[in-house]
Amino acid sequence: MAHHTPGDGPMPTGDGVSARPPQPALDRHRLQRLLDAVLAITADTGTRTVLHRIVEAAADLVAARYGALGVLDEGGEVVDLITVGIDDPQLCASMGLPQGHGLLHSLVDDMQPLRVADVCAHPRSVGYPPGHPVMRTLLGVPLMVRGTVYGDLYLADKKDGMPFTGDDEELLTAVAGAASVSIENARLYEHLKRTAEHFQRRLLPVLPDLAPLQVAARYQPASELPRLGGDWYDAMILPDGATCVVVGDVTGHDVEAAPLMGQLRNMLRAIAFDRGEPPGPVVSRLDKALTMFEDPPIATLVLGRIERGREQGGEYTLGWSNAGHPPPLLVGADGTTQYLAPARHGIPVGIDASVPRFTHAHPLPPGSTLLLFTDGLVERRGRDIDAGLDELADQAARLATAPLEELCDALIAQNGPVFDDDVAVLALRTPDR
Repeated sequence: MAHHTPGDGPMPTGDGVSARPPQPALDRHRLQRLLDAVLAITADTGTRTVLHRIVEAAADLVAARYGALGVLDEGGEVVDLITVGIDDPQLCASMGLPQGHGLLHSLVDDMQPLRVADVCAHPRSVGYPPGHPVMRTLLGVPLMVRGTVYGDLYLADKKDGMPFTGDDEELLTAVAGAASVSIENARLYEHLKRTAEHFQRRLLPVLPDLAPLQVAARYQPASELPRLGGDWYDAMILPDGATCVVVGDVTGHDVEAAPLMGQLRNMLRAIAFDRGEPPGPVVSRLDKALTMFEDPPIATLVLGRIERGREQGGEYTLGWSNAGHPPPLLVGADGTTQYLAPARHGIPVGIDASVPRFTHAHPLPPGSTLLLFTDGLVERRGRDIDAGLDELADQAARLATAPLEELCDALIAQNGPVFDDDVAVLALRTPDR
């Protein structure tokens, strides 16, 4: 049912004065159907499936042949139209969205219910687009919460051929109330997700120029709230010319995790910059610094220090310390892969400052790619993490020589559209010979 037509206010009497005869109370059967419809609407989030359920429930309650729900954006434009009663999807697609004029727009303008006994005879009717079923009667109500109109819900032509009644209007108004709250909640949810993601990204650094090393990074928040997580990446040039890289994950996914991540990242930056120590002692000093907190934050991380041999054209070496984090993945220019996972694997920081930290070393051959990542990239509900690590290695091997930006995008994309956890990825590549 397209939004391109329809109605007036209360049904007019013969002398032109609007009058509404007393209506009997809704019978128990219709009240139960109304309750069932409201419960069905509120049992899920405000997805398009729920909106379709709303229109179906409204048409069923009032026994109408046609129903539609138009959704407005924040600027008042129709951005979606859900219909029932028109079985041809191509017809709905060809008619397009309502244009914001005509009889139906009075629902939005007047913010009042609308009942029309003869649509085509109404002065605000603009007719129907080609192929649209001709509808005689109309009942519509605005979708509104606290003075904000989110759309309109309307029905046409009762199956018994009778005009819409006051009882029908009360039923549709009740359904519209539940629908309005559902749409508002969905909109607030999306706004909160965008705000949380923006805040999280503002906490992450802009990567410096590490030439001749290439570098790229990605951050992907979890699909569901809370979208504030504790994953981060960082990279910087140290005073002695070495490159410091880190990827970490603060425990927790709530409003505290992101600020704690910011504090932890800045503390680690300062400690690493201060003395130019190997990664093991740097992580150990971070452990000691965290004891200043009454309830120290707990985080997993990999801290790396990349240095180049002093001789002309010397090769690069990675020194790193792992604090309970997924191991780095080294991808050769020929597509060979190796997880850097020595036996002495440290515990997360923030647990016990007396536990020793270790520094490991491994060469970074020319043209090789080093991948640091958080567990959200390889963990899935109901799947062993080793399967995720194998899948990551296979994907990275196929893209061993691809530009780093393309590689990072592909690694994120392989997870699909839904992320159980947030993800941070940092990729570095050494120059060819």
